[in-house]
Amino acid sequence: MPELRQNIVDDLTSVTTESWRTFRIMSEMVQALDTLNALNVNCISIFGSARAAPDSIQYQDAEKIARLLAGAGFGVITGGGPGIMEAANKGACEAGGESVGLHIHLQHEQNCNNYVKTRCDFRYFFIRKFMFLKYAMAYIVMPGGMGTIDEFSDAFVPAQTGRTRPIPIILYDSSFWSGLLEWMRTSMKDVGFIRETEISKLVTVCDTPEDVISHLRKIISCRQTETSLHVSSDCI
Repeated sequence: MPELRQNIVDDLTSVTTESWRTFRIMSEMVQALDTLNALNVNCISIFGSARAAPDSIQYQDAEKIARLLAGAGFGVITGGGPGIMEAANKGACEAGGESVGLHIHLQHEQNCNNYVKTRCDFRYFFIRKFMFLKYAMAYIVMPGGMGTIDEFSDAFVPAQTGRTRPIPIILYDSSFWSGLLEWMRTSMKDVGFIRETEISKLVTVCDTPEDVISHLRKIISCRQTETSLHVSSDCI
């Protein structure tokens, strides 16, 4: 009989305990929902590279954005790790705002940063992804690597397909993201895999922390005047 291979990596390695993973998943989701349902502030999810150094412009901008968000009455949700995540949690925490960290347990991953006030721990990426989406009014995507691209896609696809409301997605730093957007607008669009309106409806590019806050204020102001769950085209 050939070896049966599975892709999930955790400590439930015995075939006799495989079914118990279901209960672990349920427990992880229930704990996260209970913790995050207790938040009394609207939150913005911030993503970006875990490898950004504290003296980098990306780190400093993320910290400033989070400070401004806290000052505007928003909480901040990150992955709870170092780099951009630490910067955003630090900015929110030191400004007296809500600072949430959704920390994933990985084999070669960092510990949770010290600026997280509300912490959730995860073994499974898909539960963590759900929490980012459920509790965020908007996504701010700072420069980053493949994990950041993954998080950008996690926000884009459900909104593109109508499975969630159109969540505002802000790509920060046009010089970093322009190549990806150009590829989407040419390679993807030219063969009919995406429409320009889908990109322009969901994605906004900002280059300063002040621009980020200004755009979010506009979005929220527009939504408050809407009588349905859909956002008007003028608000996007």
